[in-house]
Amino acid sequence: MSYEPGTERESFVAVQKNGDGDITAFKTSTGRELNYEQALAEVKSGTIQGVNAFKGRDGETYIRGDADGDPSNNLDQLPIF
Repeated sequence: MSYEPGTERESFVAVQKNGDGDITAFKTSTGRELNYEQALAEVKSGTIQGVNAFKGRDGETYIRGDADGDPSNNLDQLPIF
Protein backbone atom coordinates (compact mmCIF):
# COMPACT_ATOMS: atom_id res chain seq x y z
CA MET A 1 0.00 0.00 0.00
CA SER A 2 1.39 3.41 -0.87
CA TYR A 3 0.11 6.92 -0.53
CA GLU A 4 -1.93 8.27 -3.42
CA PRO A 5 -2.18 12.08 -3.61
CA GLY A 6 -5.70 13.28 -3.00
CA THR A 7 -6.56 10.47 -0.60
CA GLU A 8 -6.92 10.83 3.15
CA ARG A 9 -3.92 9.39 4.97
CA GLU A 10 -4.26 7.49 8.21
CA SER A 11 -2.68 8.51 11.50
CA PHE A 12 -1.77 6.58 14.63
CA VAL A 13 -4.36 6.90 17.40
CA ALA A 14 -3.21 4.28 19.96
CA VAL A 15 -0.22 2.08 20.76
CA GLN A 16 0.73 -1.16 22.47
CA LYS A 17 3.86 -1.29 24.63
CA ASN A 18 6.02 -4.08 26.01
CA GLY A 19 7.13 -4.43 29.62
CA ASP A 20 10.01 -1.99 29.03
CA GLY A 21 7.62 0.69 27.77
CA ASP A 22 8.74 0.33 24.15
CA ILE A 23 6.03 0.71 21.50
CA THR A 24 5.40 -2.63 19.79
CA ALA A 25 2.21 -2.01 17.78
CA PHE A 26 -0.02 0.79 16.53
CA LYS A 27 -3.74 1.32 15.89
CA THR A 28 -4.58 3.60 12.97
CA SER A 29 -7.38 6.13 12.58
CA THR A 30 -9.27 3.56 10.47
CA GLY A 31 -8.99 0.89 13.18
CA ARG A 32 -6.25 -1.19 11.60
CA GLU A 33 -3.75 -2.77 14.01
CA LEU A 34 -0.16 -2.92 12.77
CA ASN A 35 2.87 -4.50 14.38
CA TYR A 36 5.98 -2.31 14.48
CA GLU A 37 7.45 -3.69 11.24
CA GLN A 38 4.18 -3.24 9.32
CA ALA A 39 3.81 0.29 10.70
CA LEU A 40 7.38 1.18 9.76
CA ALA A 41 6.82 0.01 6.18
CA GLU A 42 3.67 2.14 5.90
CA VAL A 43 5.39 5.19 7.42
CA LYS A 44 8.19 4.83 4.85
CA SER A 45 5.66 4.58 2.00
CA GLY A 46 3.85 7.73 3.15
CA THR A 47 0.60 6.00 4.05
CA ILE A 48 0.64 7.28 7.65
CA GLN A 49 0.67 11.02 8.36
CA GLY A 50 2.22 12.86 11.30
CA VAL A 51 5.18 10.51 11.70
CA ASN A 52 8.50 9.77 10.07
CA ALA A 53 11.16 7.07 10.03
CA PHE A 54 14.67 7.81 11.26
CA LYS A 55 17.86 5.82 11.71
CA GLY A 56 19.02 5.61 15.32
CA ARG A 57 22.59 5.61 16.56
CA ASP A 58 22.40 1.83 16.72
CA GLY A 59 21.74 1.70 12.95
CA GLU A 60 18.14 0.53 13.35
CA THR A 61 15.22 2.46 11.83
CA TYR A 62 12.52 3.77 14.16
CA ILE A 63 9.20 5.61 13.98
CA ARG A 64 8.80 9.01 15.61
CA GLY A 65 6.19 11.73 15.53
CA ASP A 66 6.83 14.80 13.39
CA ALA A 67 8.27 17.60 15.50
CA ASP A 68 5.51 20.16 15.96
CA GLY A 69 6.31 21.50 19.43
CA ASP A 70 3.25 19.81 20.98
CA PRO A 71 4.33 17.07 23.42
CA SER A 72 0.73 15.91 23.92
CA ASN A 73 0.66 14.19 20.51
CA ASN A 74 3.97 12.33 20.89
CA LEU A 75 3.64 8.61 20.17
CA ASP A 76 4.43 7.79 23.82
CA GLN A 77 1.41 9.88 24.88
CA LEU A 78 -1.13 8.02 22.73
CA PRO A 79 -3.66 5.81 24.53
CA ILE A 80 -2.96 2.11 24.98
CA PHE A 81 -5.11 -0.42 23.10
